Amino acid sequence: MDETQRIDWDPRSPEVLSDQIAAYDKMRARCPVARSPYGNWTVFRHEDVVGILEDHETYSNAVSHHVSVPNGMDPPEHTRYRQIVDRYYTPERMAAFEPTCRRITRELVEALPRGVDVEVMAELAEPFANRVQCAFMGWPERLHEPLRLWTRKNHEATLAMDREAMSAVAVEFDGYIRKQLDERRAAGADAPDDATTALLRETVDGRRLTDEEIVSIVRNWTVGELGTIAASVGIMAEFLATHPRVQQQLREQPADLERASDEILRINAPLIANRRRTTRAVTIAGQEIPAGERVMVLWASANRDERVFGNPDEFRLDRDPAQNLLYGAGIHYCPGAPLARLELRLVLEELLAGAAAIEPAEDARPVRAQYPGSGFSRLPLRIR
Repeated sequence: MDETQRIDWDPRSPEVLSDQIAAYDKMRARCPVARSPYGNWTVFRHEDVVGILEDHETYSNAVSHHVSVPNGMDPPEHTRYRQIVDRYYTPERMAAFEPTCRRITRELVEALPRGVDVEVMAELAEPFANRVQCAFMGWPERLHEPLRLWTRKNHEATLAMDREAMSAVAVEFDGYIRKQLDERRAAGADAPDDATTALLRETVDGRRLTDEEIVSIVRNWTVGELGTIAASVGIMAEFLATHPRVQQQLREQPADLERASDEILRINAPLIANRRRTTRAVTIAGQEIPAGERVMVLWASANRDERVFGNPDEFRLDRDPAQNLLYGAGIHYCPGAPLARLELRLVLEELLAGAAAIEPAEDARPVRAQYPGSGFSRLPLRIR
């Protein structure tokens, strides 16, 4: 058998899906570079993942046939668009958005029933991600329910690897964005002063962004927000419930909340992996990989590498933040990291302030999300 055709593991197998994190830990020790039945090479170790992230010339981000701005671009094209995107996540913008974000967070936390089992994903995590993203983009409340249903359809289509359904879901989402753009153009000078309107004024190479480019930018922002932020909220809430000492520590030391969110999400990643494409033949951990191959950088494994973090399940706030790959590294470092950190800090603040205790549910158990998702699909907890 050709070396590049061998199969080392299946990320969708029942054994892996029963406990993704434990499966990745085993693969990291047994087979640090593994080929799956889906034509991808998966890289598990922290050192190898960092090497890929910091070498964008050898490991290209242009892996999709669809326009992906700027995620699916390489320099110099990536550089021009990334400069636009970064303007939406400045400290000034985050400070201006914080009161709105806090209001949404507090309303959702205050609405959680006390003293009974609560399904946190449906009652807090998913509506939080939905409402905050709509507020950040300046979208109306009438989009909350369509986006909630869209998120579910997108997850189901991705889980089933149904390309026809995934394409239909993508077209549906693009339609929501294009309608917002059309409404703002029709409003002219009366258009709301929000992020969506601002994108209509952005230029690149001396011209305005096309609708296709704007839709791609917003799709990248929104899909990441609705899926990854919801997963992050669930992971953090479950961690607090199952680690009462950490919960008490953070109540007493609220200045540590941002570092705490990074550390909790290092232990249990909200985003499993990202793709790259080799531009030349490479050797990773002794494995030869030809040019043109797809490589998956597995955040959920690299951030638990014992050679970097020791006991990966140990919660520590004194770790070197530069080693935490929660938001990536290199030129494709997540541009939305400032917004994500703001949101997650506020969720922790409001949860800890609004509840005397966060505990595991008495009558139900969490259900873990399925690959390529992470975190929990159902998370019953008790808020006291």
